[in-house]
Amino acid sequence: MSLMTPLKKARGLGSAKDGTHHWWVQRVTAIALVPLTLWVAFCVACMVGEPYAFVLSEFQSPFNIAMFVLFLFTAFYHASLGLQVVIEDYVHHEGLKIGALIGMKFAIVLTGFTAIFAVLRAAFGS
Repeated sequence: MSLMTPLKKARGLGSAKDGTHHWWVQRVTAIALVPLTLWVAFCVACMVGEPYAFVLSEFQSPFNIAMFVLFLFTAFYHASLGLQVVIEDYVHHEGLKIGALIGMKFAIVLTGFTAIFAVLRAAFGS
């Protein structure tokens, strides 16, 4: 026996079966960001006052490159998940909601790729 009314079935307004996955991914990225953010903060704090050549040499280490790129990817993905929830919860006009989601995703992808490209360019030279 289904608890959905025939009208609800006809409209296709049942569960999207995707909320739990979204919730878990948001929590996992939040937990992953804790050590990554601490590492980035420590790394940047150690480079304060150092000459430009020293900072570039730090970015040329494969471990540092991987950690910075992993931090940036995780941070931007986590931000995308959080902003999606905020837009879906608080923007009630469907057209505006879809436009805001598309614009947000575009902005997150653009700034994320730009940040990762900047790290890779600093690592591998111009």
